[in-house]
Amino acid sequence: MTAYDAVVLAGGAAGRLGGADKPALSVGGRTLLDRVLSACADAGDTVVVGPRRPTVRAVRWAREQPPGGGPLAALEAGLRHTAAATTLVLSADLPFLRAETVRALLREVAHGGAAVEGVLLADPGGRDQPLVAAYRTESLRRELALLAAEYGSLSGLPLRLLTAELSLGRLPHPDASFDCDTWEDVAAARARIRDDGWVLDEWITAAKAELGIDLDVDTVALLDLARDAAHGVARPAAPLTTFLVGYAAAQRGGGPEAVAELTRKAGALARRWAAEEAEGPGGAAPAGRPAMAPGKPAAGQGHGSGDRNPRSDDKAEESE
Repeated sequence: MTAYDAVVLAGGAAGRLGGADKPALSVGGRTLLDRVLSACADAGDTVVVGPRRPTVRAVRWAREQPPGGGPLAALEAGLRHTAAATTLVLSADLPFLRAETVRALLREVAHGGAAVEGVLLADPGGRDQPLVAAYRTESLRRELALLAAEYGSLSGLPLRLLTAELSLGRLPHPDASFDCDTWEDVAAARARIRDDGWVLDEWITAAKAELGIDLDVDTVALLDLARDAAHGVARPAAPLTTFLVGYAAAQRGGGPEAVAELTRKAGALARRWAAEEAEGPGGAAPAGRPAMAPGKPAAGQGHGSGDRNPRSDDKAEESE
């Protein structure tokens, strides 16, 4: 992946939010700023331009002069602390930005050649989002210097003066360009991540961040294990079994491979348990109950029944 630095603009006045500290607002248990910082966690250097706040990971802080001088002044202040050839520029109010989208922006810049000076997201209405973009750092510095010379200062200048001078590509995206400018936007974001299509991934991501865990595992397999334990043994067996799998994996040194192996073993045990319970004396199924083949869930418990896999109809992965 292209090496890059990130500049996050987090010093706006949030006038349409009544002056609230917008980057510190919580959406899905995490602040808007922390959600953005998680999406660009692999940046070489991350500079946050704005007042200091607690953050999920270490960052470098900067302030534009004068404070509140607008996006171009803030961007120039952030660029003073970057060295990579590519700079990711983000606002601090993007609840649905994911690492996959960041990587897609970086790929588009890298594949565009010297003629492309940046790639920015476009929202569903086709509007450019210059604060969700990856730029060639030298191009930003050049144009900011020219604007400062022309206007005497960058303070108060609109972003369009910068982007109008750059050769830019566009990457349409329905979700990642959504930002929170009003309380209605914040409410919509909070409601959306609690929707069935988002809530599980959002909760797992938030929990891993809170617990300091950086581990990707097969969530579907763990959910299948919990289902098999709940239906084949008893409902309380589901959370206890998944806990035991996690504990056993930690005893083995952790890692997704250990979790996957132990999930398979526990799942097989749960299915054997259920198969025994379904058998009558001498191996026959009790009257009124169909026999169940070893290793198969009972009727009404498979993915094709009403007891569906919670992940089976999740939204598609983000476009890259």
